[in-house]
Amino acid sequence: MSDCSLCKVPTLPILWSGHNFRIVLVTDQNIKGYLRLELLEHVSEIHQLSESIRQQMYLLLHIIEISLVNIFHPDKINIASLGNMTPHVHWHIVSRYKQDNFFPDSIWSNPARNNRFENTQEEISNLKHQLTSMIKQQDAEQAFDS
Repeated sequence: MSDCSLCKVPTLPILWSGHNFRIVLVTDQNIKGYLRLELLEHVSEIHQLSESIRQQMYLLLHIIEISLVNIFHPDKINIASLGNMTPHVHWHIVSRYKQDNFFPDSIWSNPARNNRFENTQEEISNLKHQLTSMIKQQDAEQAFDS
């Protein structure tokens, strides 16, 4: 689908990419530790995925959540798949902190504070390394790239 923003090459940094999914670092929202898991094929609903692709997706979500906890030590992790504005299977995996600009509301609400948050280069490097290592450890190269 040519007008779908997720079908285009992302402008956000790609931390990992396989045959079916990619993990991008969302850097334009003033939120520390915010990743998006994107299906590469244009599919609008999860129930339309094959069983093997769904299993890959849920395993990647698990790996992403663990990696965010290990690197960023958030107070909470939010995981959301909405697709109302962008009907393409993707997940928002967001590290949440009691002092973040939106807490305790969703990241799409009006900010309650005006703090500045950025991922450090060390955090990004560690996150990329941990994601790649955990995916390989789970035999993910074979499972995700087949």
